[in-house]
Amino acid sequence: MTASVTTGHLEISGISKVFTSRGKPVRALAEMDLSIRPREFVSLLGTSGCGKSTLLRIVAGLEKPTTGTVSLNGRTVERPGPDRGMVFQAYTLFPWRTVLRNITFGLEQQGKRRSESTQTAEQFVDLVGLRGFEDSYPAALSGGMKQRVALARALASDPEVLLLDEPFGALDMQTRESMQNLLRQIWERTHTTVIMVTHDIDEAVLLSDRVVVMSGRPGDIREILDVDLGPKRDAGTRLTEEFLVYRRRATLALHAH
Repeated sequence: MTASVTTGHLEISGISKVFTSRGKPVRALAEMDLSIRPREFVSLLGTSGCGKSTLLRIVAGLEKPTTGTVSLNGRTVERPGPDRGMVFQAYTLFPWRTVLRNITFGLEQQGKRRSESTQTAEQFVDLVGLRGFEDSYPAALSGGMKQRVALARALASDPEVLLLDEPFGALDMQTRESMQNLLRQIWERTHTTVIMVTHDIDEAVLLSDRVVVMSGRPGDIREILDVDLGPKRDAGTRLTEEFLVYRRRATLALHAH
């Protein structure tokens, strides 16, 4: 479950995006450049409508940029692929599949044998703390449990980059904090490169190596904060002086004019 140190290097070069709305062009993203190192945890922090989710969808291959390129380990990204796993705010689970069979879905798409897929999925059931719920269906799960399944499904395919689009935005505060801690623990074990979209300053600072603060539309990089809070972070980290300093810096950057 440990990613190679040589994989997960992402280069975003000159990316921009213009949509057409009611016959008029709407510039969602200005030309952006960003380099993300292997095994790095990066958050895209910004207000609603700043283009952070659009950028993530371009990296995922779900959206075509107007200009620029995205490359992963030197390969140009042109379409979705198993080298990038994505988790959305909406759980996007298959209601007719059990927890275990939701997790095996990507592996089956890759042509893995059922026995091999099941064995891998069992490991990720344990990793996200869902032992005992393998045969449950999504309708029987809480929001936090559904998002655990979505995380496990994305990670089971061993992606080089994990893309998270406000993954905990629909959860209550207590569940959200629990999921943040779980995500950090999983990242410490797998060291997959992670890009997470969020508008939650505390979440970005707590989880990330770097926080990319984006401006309003058209989205552009306003500031990049290097966050050094040590490798082991948990709920208690929020109470430290260092955390509050980073939080203040991120807040000022987010609301700068």
